[in-house]
Amino acid sequence: MIIIISISMECCDNPPNYLSGAGGEDGHVQQLGGFNCYISGPAHSTQAVLLVSDVFGYEAPKLRKLADKVAAAGFYVVVPDFLRGDPHIANDERPLEEWIKNHGPDQGFEDAKPVIEALKSRCVTTIGAVGFCWGAKVVVELSKYAYVQAAVLLHPSFVAVDDMHAVKVPISILGAEIDRRSPPELVKQFEMALNAKPEIDAFVKIFPGVAHGWSVRYNDEDKLAVKSAEESHQDMLGWLEKHLK
Repeated sequence: MIIIISISMECCDNPPNYLSGAGGEDGHVQQLGGFNCYISGPAHSTQAVLLVSDVFGYEAPKLRKLADKVAAAGFYVVVPDFLRGDPHIANDERPLEEWIKNHGPDQGFEDAKPVIEALKSRCVTTIGAVGFCWGAKVVVELSKYAYVQAAVLLHPSFVAVDDMHAVKVPISILGAEIDRRSPPELVKQFEMALNAKPEIDAFVKIFPGVAHGWSVRYNDEDKLAVKSAEESHQDMLGWLEKHLK
């Protein structure tokens, strides 16, 4: 699989606040499938959800907060460190274009396989995958080969219309009105491609007035931003409950 990397600085316009402490309060970090993972939710659950981070990695507080929210619905939630302890750091000396050369989503796709196998060994029977920005490409690849039973992409990057033609599992795409990586015009093309596959359940939605990354990198003091993020979380959770339970 060859992926041509071209990424705008939009991905880094609103990095997460690692000092906020808002997240990761209910779970813990442990090894699974050879990777450090933030894990939350009932260990006995037979339904698991894989959350695949954006370029800022699995320690982002709001991502972990969201993992706890999904876990509260009864899912065993796993947020793997597919960036191997090397998330992109805003204003770092390494430009994002250099960083991404060592962290292609194609590698994330390969890394996801042993984590999925480890989940199956725990008697998990259904697995959903949710990808944010960088992670969306990882998840769409998993959905093309049916490694998971349901997929959700939020403000995706690196995803192409051709990917939609190959999807084999129910998929939801939640896009932003203000997004240079996946502008509404592209998201609508995704929808058209999925509509041509009636055998695949699909849901596509564009959130007005929000920018790339809004679902996990919103400003807590902006009521409209919080409302839009929470709406995307509910849409995501509803899709997972529909297809995994």
